[in-house]
Amino acid sequence: MIKIEYPSYQPKIKGESNKEFIFDEVRKQWLILTPEEWVRQNFLQYLMQVMQYPASLIAVEREIKLGELKKRFDIVVFDKDSKPWMIVECKEMNVALDTVVLNQVLRYNQVLQVPFLVITNGSNTVAYSTANNELTALLELPDF
Repeated sequence: MIKIEYPSYQPKIKGESNKEFIFDEVRKQWLILTPEEWVRQNFLQYLMQVMQYPASLIAVEREIKLGELKKRFDIVVFDKDSKPWMIVECKEMNVALDTVVLNQVLRYNQVLQVPFLVITNGSNTVAYSTANNELTALLELPDF
């Protein structure tokens, strides 16, 4: 497990039609505030503020095709050449980071072919290197 020290972050939250919304600074839009969205927004802040990953190279919840299936990844960080570099799969806090979650991000990687995979539920975070077609657990997230 990687210890994540989340930065101080005051998200923009509003209530509308008996629902809470949070503003996503990457996508520049208001989203329904679900437990998974809370994890995703806080992890995005960690990537941008603490790890200094450029917001301009981060994509959030975009569709990819897995064979005939259409899936949506949570976060992909691109390198300076605009190639996918890291996939982050976010789950709500009460979801265990088990083989089901790992297999989900591995399926996305069949399409994206990134060197780094991350799974997080906000409380726990696990990262892997995919070098040489082997998964190697990392002790910390890679520097950008």
